Amino acid sequence: MTGVTHNKDAFLNKIAESLGRERRSTGVTKPVWKKQPQFDVFKGENQDELVKRLEEQCKRIHTRFEKATTETLPRVLQDVIDLYEGEKIINWEDPRFEEFGLTPLFQTLGDAGKSIHFWDKEKGKENISIAEQADIGITFSDMTLAESGTVVLLSKSEKGRSVSLLPTSYIAIIPKSTVVPRMTQATTMLHKLAQEEGQFPSCVNFISGPSNSADIEMKLVVGVHGPIRACYIIVEDK
Repeated sequence: MTGVTHNKDAFLNKIAESLGRERRSTGVTKPVWKKQPQFDVFKGENQDELVKRLEEQCKRIHTRFEKATTETLPRVLQDVIDLYEGEKIINWEDPRFEEFGLTPLFQTLGDAGKSIHFWDKEKGKENISIAEQADIGITFSDMTLAESGTVVLLSKSEKGRSVSLLPTSYIAIIPKSTVVPRMTQATTMLHKLAQEEGQFPSCVNFISGPSNSADIEMKLVVGVHGPIRACYIIVEDK
């Protein structure tokens, strides 16, 4: 169902009238503010410093933090899968699994009797049912915010958001190059993406560790709205 906007012109004309001017629909440019403090937070920190900041934040958001190289990533990932007792695993259909040398690991896990499912857009809602029953969901992070310990996931047909939301545990593989200071860089990237591609991802998820809620009597409860455990694996990719 396509949404319909009603009374838009009358509404905007009224605002322009209140401002004491004619309504403008062309020639509108984004202002350049003299002060932009949002870009100054952690300005100048190198990638190693940002990763250290991310690691410290993970302690605050109850998230396991691991480091790996491209060579050790399969072993580190398997260790976390074993720790989380992963028998049913769901992943994105993402070429980075192949690029980072993880395909043989999933073949080995499958041969050992574990259920391995890669999101298949042709299967539609069946993917969601599989994610609901999964012990572990695994994705790559598209951008990672050091300040808040947040992975940014850009969903599309091969990258269903259920993979990070429905399984019992969640593992984010974070290429070191994706780590940026804070939300400012994420919104800048999304704005640029929209300009270059002329469209927006179907969903943008900002995930900061496992599901947490303290709505009832200010008592922290983990796992109310999503995975009860989360692990970030930082990979030296450059």
